[in-house]
Amino acid sequence: MKQFAFPERLGRLHGGGGCHVVMDVRSRRRRFWLLEFLVATAMTVAILSVPIPIVERGSLEAAEMMTVRRMDVVRQCQAQYRSQFGKYAAMLAELGPQGANLIPASLASGEKDGYRFVLTAVPDGYTLVARPQVFGKTGRRTFFLDQDGIVHQNWGPELASLDSPEFK
Repeated sequence: MKQFAFPERLGRLHGGGGCHVVMDVRSRRRRFWLLEFLVATAMTVAILSVPIPIVERGSLEAAEMMTVRRMDVVRQCQAQYRSQFGKYAAMLAELGPQGANLIPASLASGEKDGYRFVLTAVPDGYTLVARPQVFGKTGRRTFFLDQDGIVHQNWGPELASLDSPEFK
């Protein structure tokens, strides 16, 4: 009995020397590796794509919370402005560095972190409306505040108003 007869027998079965057997095994390994690689890549993409909406939703919520905080800052500054000047400011610029210097220039410009702020004078007070610059991308809600200090919200592109539900 020959000790190394195994490759010879396989070679004869394939119609040639043992070289074909080695090439066939290498080819199979390469194909199997490619299949493993493609499956692993697809699984990685699928796993990584799941958290993206969660992260986006979290960043939108953070932007909305900052917007509500900024509206509260404007409310506090409006109270201070009224105590100094006997009336509410009619525009954000009046509260900014060029006016009473109560809010930063970035907020006085009316645009901050993806939201547009519009301050309007009304007969016995003011209204402040905040809306996303790009609805769905920089925010999902619009907000409304007046001199009563209650923030109202609207889940949609329509502007929030006094009739909108309170923000909680």
